[in-house]
Amino acid sequence: MSVAVAVPMRYTGRVRDLTPAVYRWLCDRSTSSDPGVRESVASLIADVRARGDTALRELAQRYDDASLDSLEVPRTQWNRALDALDAGLRRAIDRAARNIFHAHDAMRPQMFLCETEPGIVVGRRPDPLARVGVYAPGGDAAYPSSVLMGAVPARAAGVGEVVLCSPPRGREPSALVLAAAAIANVDRVFAVGGAGAIAAMAYGTDTIPRVDRIVGPGNAYVAEAKLQVTGTVAIDSPAGPSELLVIADESCDPRHVALELLAQAEHDARACVVAVVIGDGTARSLTAAIGAAIAAQPRRDVIARAFANNGGVLVAESLREAIAFAADYAPEHLLLAVADADSALDRVRNAGTVFVGAAASVAFGDYMTGANHVLPTGGLARSYSGLSPLDFVRWTTYQRVSARAAAALAPDVAAFAVGEGLPGHAIAARSAGGLT
Repeated sequence: MSVAVAVPMRYTGRVRDLTPAVYRWLCDRSTSSDPGVRESVASLIADVRARGDTALRELAQRYDDASLDSLEVPRTQWNRALDALDAGLRRAIDRAARNIFHAHDAMRPQMFLCETEPGIVVGRRPDPLARVGVYAPGGDAAYPSSVLMGAVPARAAGVGEVVLCSPPRGREPSALVLAAAAIANVDRVFAVGGAGAIAAMAYGTDTIPRVDRIVGPGNAYVAEAKLQVTGTVAIDSPAGPSELLVIADESCDPRHVALELLAQAEHDARACVVAVVIGDGTARSLTAAIGAAIAAQPRRDVIARAFANNGGVLVAESLREAIAFAADYAPEHLLLAVADADSALDRVRNAGTVFVGAAASVAFGDYMTGANHVLPTGGLARSYSGLSPLDFVRWTTYQRVSARAAAALAPDVAAFAVGEGLPGHAIAARSAGGLT
């Protein structure tokens, strides 16, 4: 029998009683790193740009204690890792890959075409990127799910080549990462990690090809490196620690909500786990359930630090107030543990992904539903979306103008151009319209 413990939380009380400073602190979470990280990453990127593979080998030796003869991992090693995979885990990874492909294949963007005036056609065509780089963490833990979430949607979008970088453990990445690469049909795998991997994919080396977009989670150095190369290559979105905001009412099961919060808190001591509940009774029940459940958690020390750093249970006077707070908070994950979750969903804005109803565990989305778990954090869900096939295409816009339409357009275009002081544009328009 577990013994309930008091769990210190950074945020408690009523939403309406939060001071402006605390409200801003909650809602304006930054994904930027400290100056020391930025300086270190800038130096690493410059080194990789200057010395390429040589710098990458030295970084592997320094940070991963790995002496690499080759940066690339041959496919025979992936297949060996796949063959050695536990049957139950293989089944789970296969199932996740199928669901991710099905969901993202259905999300593929479609060509747009319209006639703005007779004879004037404007089109927009989604063209798959030629090459995408996926980063998979591989420090204290390996995340095959991250391989799937980056590579499978790229395949669904029709990307020409998918390359994967992950830190070596010895001479190659984790066997789980390699097995997932085989299942996800990745083209090439490199035993390269950290900021060096991001620099290599952004700028290219003798061994690692330059890519058109880099996706995938990582530590603070990886996140900072992605930010620093955005002038050269596209990325998914700036990323920070994991986040979960739960909106709950008296219909919720407090233990279930508590376990959802604990699950996300175990990611990192910097994780943000906040519940906004309707009513004081719900708040008391949830707080007690968190205290009762935490003792049985293997990563309870990490969880306790997360609650102390960025966790809390807040009371809202109504569902409307809770949803308004969620729009300002803009969480990575939003769980609606309320009586009419579908109705609440219609009113939700600014969330990386929404889990509708108590049965929709965030853990299901992390692994198996088919939705993507690469999501905006730090409040950036106000302007960024989760990873999807839209991130793996670029749009080609084109225009057709018939001769008759050109003649009709030319006078107004010429007038517009003259008004802006661009007489050459006016001359070109009249010529195309057959007026000169």
